Amino acid sequence: MLTRREFAAVAAGAPLALAAAKLNSTVHGVLIGCQSYSFRDRPLDEAIKAIAEVGLSECELYMGHVEPKQARGPEGREQLRRWRTTVSLDEFKAIRKKFDAAGIDLYAYNYSFRDDMDDAELERGFEFAKALGAKCITASSTLSTAKRLAPIADRHKIPVGMHGHSNVKDPNEFAKPESFAQAMALSPYFRVNLDVGHFFAAGYDPVKYLEEHHDQIVTLHLKDRKKDQGANQPFGQGDTPLKEVLQLLKAKKYRIPANIEYEYKGEDSLAEVKKCYAYCREALA
Repeated sequence: MLTRREFAAVAAGAPLALAAAKLNSTVHGVLIGCQSYSFRDRPLDEAIKAIAEVGLSECELYMGHVEPKQARGPEGREQLRRWRTTVSLDEFKAIRKKFDAAGIDLYAYNYSFRDDMDDAELERGFEFAKALGAKCITASSTLSTAKRLAPIADRHKIPVGMHGHSNVKDPNEFAKPESFAQAMALSPYFRVNLDVGHFFAAGYDPVKYLEEHHDQIVTLHLKDRKKDQGANQPFGQGDTPLKEVLQLLKAKKYRIPANIEYEYKGEDSLAEVKKCYAYCREALA
């Protein structure tokens, strides 16, 4: 006998073995998930299969897995704008069904609000997130765009986690603790998507920031970079205090998804994300 969820999964096209699987990647109280950017080398359906094969039960969906590839030049940019403002929300609802069928919680939608977006494109990001059933949006954005975005976020009442990189020279980019604070002062719905690798490579302590601002963080990105703007490394081979971050989540019982974002050079993304997950499980043992 199939459960109702399993029957719905099979009806949605999932293999029976996959539909029947009950994924749970919570390790000692810490939810380990995946930024689907980790599987940027394959289309959405294959990425979902890979996430399920790793055994991860939560996902932050990368916009590149949803949007059509943008052609070069102004014409390509206009085509993408037209797609964003006219695409049926049913396409996003169908994507949610695919994740549900695979037993994966689509927790967040990564839609990066950028300076070249018009107001309609900004607005649509929230409509996409709602259609996906996502609990929040994560965004590689800028302070200038955040100022335009604030009233839209207030109207939709959906949290937006600003994603930080390590470019501390550009005051318009999110990298420093002060830049996150500037954004959060603009709207009660602005939060932080803390990339612990980038934050550390920029010269800051992700453990301290997590402990002090955990209630303002929607998701974590897990990666291991060398200090002083160093390169991405396999988990455990860089300088980022990944284990300490994971242990803090465990000790304090912070309910913040910790999403693997595979970016270092490896031969196969599926094999590498499996290694990343194994590292996390060991670090939390």
